[in-house]
Amino acid sequence: MVEVSIRTLDGPTGPLQVAATAAGIVAAEWQLTDGSLLASLRRRLGSLEVASQRGGDAASQHLDLAWPVLEGLITGRDAPAASLPVDLRDRPAFDRAVLAAVREVSWGETASYGEIARRVGAPRAARAVGGALGRNPIALVIPCHRVIAGDGTLGGYGGDGWQDRAEALERKRALLALEGVTVGIRAR
Repeated sequence: MVEVSIRTLDGPTGPLQVAATAAGIVAAEWQLTDGSLLASLRRRLGSLEVASQRGGDAASQHLDLAWPVLEGLITGRDAPAASLPVDLRDRPAFDRAVLAAVREVSWGETASYGEIARRVGAPRAARAVGGALGRNPIALVIPCHRVIAGDGTLGGYGGDGWQDRAEALERKRALLALEGVTVGIRAR
């Protein structure tokens, strides 16, 4: 049984549900309810026990560490998210490699899907990189909003289809704008 601790952070683009295990941050998802986040975590990790909000356990300590970082990121301040511990035990090796490469994209910078593919040693896998980012369970901590299309437009965001595409792209644009980055939206 995996013990998780969950908190909600209210941000300018909606609530961010954040969960941690003893190993690190395991989820940070926009606009999910507690129930849908728990269902997602059960699909990913199996049997769960939700920690009480007593604090002191390792999962709660990871959330305590992440909180000021996440608050900084959603209010437009550079914060050291790359140093936060993450729990990606359920992700395939390729996804973990992609997510590690994306963690290296600094505040206020962007990288293309193709560039990330080259960084992970799979130069022809830009679409697969997009798929891995669409499955990113830890938004902001792993800043997939900083990955854009090769033509300099936004590309996609929030690949699981749980929200309207235009709404997702607006969230990505808003997150980049907080970092001082302006990116166009490709006409469809």
